[in-house]
Amino acid sequence: METKVQEAKYVVGAPEDFPPDSHKVVTVRGREIGIFNISGELHAIPNLCPHQLGPLCEGRVSGTLDAKRENDWKLEWVHDGHIVACPWHGLEYHIPTGQCLAYAAIKLRTYKVVVEKGKVMVVI
Repeated sequence: METKVQEAKYVVGAPEDFPPDSHKVVTVRGREIGIFNISGELHAIPNLCPHQLGPLCEGRVSGTLDAKRENDWKLEWVHDGHIVACPWHGLEYHIPTGQCLAYAAIKLRTYKVVVEKGKVMVVI
């Protein structure tokens, strides 16, 4: 028998508190969560780098370099504005998916963010 976990929505601000291409850390039920507005789409991840528990969402947001064998290992700038780097040691994460770029086995939890009736809410 499956147990369904009840999700709850928590107000974290108004849409104008999260302008495009910005991010800020909010606290929801004692958890610090980074809310990122990437080109008008809101994403949320924990403000906690699993490496040494650094304040991940206080890091810089940018893109990253990628090289593929089929492209003769030529470096290419990808995911511009979608990558956050931990300010402590630089470990990079893809914000929309929570995937660590250096270690395939590390993936952060992501939270759903909704806007309803003029309020931004995180679903936990």
